[in-house]
Amino acid sequence: MIPYIIMILSLLLDGLITNYTPYLVNNLSYFTPLLTLVSILLIYPFFRKDRQKYFIIAFILGFLYDLFYTNLFFFNAVLFLVIAYLNTMVQKWTSNNAFNLLVQAIGTIILYESLTGLVLFIYNMVPISFYKVYYKVIHSLALNVIYVEIIYFIIKLIPKRYKRISIN
Repeated sequence: MIPYIIMILSLLLDGLITNYTPYLVNNLSYFTPLLTLVSILLIYPFFRKDRQKYFIIAFILGFLYDLFYTNLFFFNAVLFLVIAYLNTMVQKWTSNNAFNLLVQAIGTIILYESLTGLVLFIYNMVPISFYKVYYKVIHSLALNVIYVEIIYFIIKLIPKRYKRISIN
């Protein structure tokens, strides 16, 4: 139940925050939300024993993100699936603590923005440069890193009887 609450909250907060912050390429606020993307990192421990379900949820979450926010059908769905797969590979070699989650969130945001910029450059949808991708990455980090840490500590505070896994 907890991972579904995190996903729904992230999806709704993405839309809410996007409506109140500027999101033009040359007018980004320091709080550019990618909360749905980083929620994939937060829910992984709940699906550690059922990776197939985790991948399906990541794909569906990416599809909903496409549907509500980007209108690039299946682009984010596939990208979220790839990020979920890479997250499972990284989780094999790291422990689940606040610092590692922070580093993974930063890496995920950099990967997502870089791949999105690469696709936009290849298909010439939007004039984009390395500087603009760098600008988007830097402006995406602040809010998303804060969100990851807050949700992580909230999950840690929930008694074990209400969650089926141990984040500690």
